[in-house]
Amino acid sequence: MKALLLMTLALLPLSTAVLAAPEIGKPAPEFMADDTNGKHVMLSELKGKTVVLEWTNHECPFVVKHYKSGNMQALQAEATKDGDVVWISIVSSAKDKEGNVTAEEANKIMADEKAMPTHKILDESGAIGKLYDAKTTPHMFVIDKDGVLAYAGAIDDKSGFDPDEIKTAKNHVTAALADLKAGKSVEVSSTKPYGCGVKY
Repeated sequence: MKALLLMTLALLPLSTAVLAAPEIGKPAPEFMADDTNGKHVMLSELKGKTVVLEWTNHECPFVVKHYKSGNMQALQAEATKDGDVVWISIVSSAKDKEGNVTAEEANKIMADEKAMPTHKILDESGAIGKLYDAKTTPHMFVIDKDGVLAYAGAIDDKSGFDPDEIKTAKNHVTAALADLKAGKSVEVSSTKPYGCGVKY
């Protein structure tokens, strides 16, 4: 019994580290998964590229705001146009929860919305979402070319449902990408995410 207790205590720091939220300025947590087209994606293999992670749920009104207005698609297109940025949309909705889709359904939604991520990953188990402590849809992360987490938080500073807010919003993801492209540290590296809770 004593040996079991000692073993449990010895493992506690490891467990805490595994469950801890990723930290700005530290290596982004490694993950691997197949995207909705069957292409294998591994974060460490993307070193040399800036990576944007976007947690999404097509049924969430906050996500609808950014897609129906065309804002998210424009961000995706602008970010990835030079080939230096990989944009990964992630659905962490569990089976039978809002936003859960098959790969075929996800691809149809992307086609209908004219969405332009580099990859879309279905994280039905929630493993990647929990690894990143993703709380909302959208919840955005920017990882620099060295694999270090440079930004985490909200897409912008306007947390309402009205698409007209987008016109006057400061977009944190765009700003982070611009800072990194200029070889600077990200000025605003962390904000509070807003949106629907991720449906784990």
